[in-house]
Amino acid sequence: MNRRTFLAGSITSLAAASDRIRIAIIGVRGRGRALAGDFLGVPNVEIAALVDVDQRSFTRAAKLITDKTNKAATQHTDLRRVLDDKTIDAVVIATPDHWHGPASILAAQAGKDVYVEKPCSHNLREGRLMLEATAKHQRIMQVGTQARSRASAQRAMAFIHSGKIGKVRMAKAWNVQLRDNIGKHQDSTPPKEVDYDLWTGPALATPFRENRFHYTWHWWWNFGTGDMGNDGVHQMDMARWALNVDAPISASGWGRKVFFDDDQQTPDSMNITFNYPGGEAMIFEQRIWTPYGMSDQENGVAVYGSDGMVEIGRWSGKWGYKVYDAKGKLTLTDQADNDETHAQNFIDCIRSRNAPNATIETGHTSTLHAHLGNIVARTGRNLIFNPKTETIASDTEATQLLTRPYRKHWATPKS
Repeated sequence: MNRRTFLAGSITSLAAASDRIRIAIIGVRGRGRALAGDFLGVPNVEIAALVDVDQRSFTRAAKLITDKTNKAATQHTDLRRVLDDKTIDAVVIATPDHWHGPASILAAQAGKDVYVEKPCSHNLREGRLMLEATAKHQRIMQVGTQARSRASAQRAMAFIHSGKIGKVRMAKAWNVQLRDNIGKHQDSTPPKEVDYDLWTGPALATPFRENRFHYTWHWWWNFGTGDMGNDGVHQMDMARWALNVDAPISASGWGRKVFFDDDQQTPDSMNITFNYPGGEAMIFEQRIWTPYGMSDQENGVAVYGSDGMVEIGRWSGKWGYKVYDAKGKLTLTDQADNDETHAQNFIDCIRSRNAPNATIETGHTSTLHAHLGNIVARTGRNLIFNPKTETIASDTEATQLLTRPYRKHWATPKS
């Protein structure tokens, strides 16, 4: 190798190194591991660190990384260690809901770009603070509503918005997958490998209980947002996209436990209607105790036009959409294998500084539907909502549920 060839090779290597994005995964159980796999498939991305309060969670995630890259990621229980690390460019947040807002805000303040799982916030106020932090610190923040990057969903929206099913006035989103009964448990001692105080974070201190910890925290108001926030946000995001609407002006309906005899606090059944300034409407239906789906799928979206209907979802393991004419006849099926590119889009936007497919603005607007639906369920009352001020009219109890009480903690979000 002559000097010129050596120098050219060195410059190329330095350019590649400087283009490498170093990320940390915060929360490395099921969803965090899946996201780690997604990001390992993106060129020139290094998963440099793993964060989890349960030391038992590291083994599988660490093996996934070393098997793919022959490099080990550092392991931490406290997310502040990676926020202090200047060599980390971005964080991927796959924690329970009650940490989504606090961790995202702290990361933005630390100069990190953020990929945060849905729902982007535990409550509406935290979502607004995430927006403010993103703008103030000029960060990229991608929300984990993957359909925004899915080619088949983009084609479905283009078809709907083209006018081929006429004037679109209504959409229905449903979440009717079968969930497990979480049983009835007593408070107990956390496993020795778990930093339960750190897991609780800024949420109100609550004794450890096995069925409000890993995954089952979804069904407790102190930590989760029920299945409307868990999976329903995906479908409501697509329905809102199809209707081309933002925040609603009202939310009405009901939500309660009608089936499960267990400890969970959140509804197992819901029927919520949202109305919009232009006269459009979205219906959300939830039944997480039925062993059958709707329209051959567990979770989906139907978009109703004056001249036809489009259904969006997944059939036989493939994402896509189906078109029905004015007589209800199936006229088009567009399906594709899993084509998730959400992780790639996030990394591309870190480099370009362009807005991602699922911005925090988009994620917040879709997520506030879940918050309003949950408030209808918790209060038993219909709501009048002001989209500009993000306030509820003439209902003190409902207004209090737009935020939550906190304990004294370093991660408590502040205006």
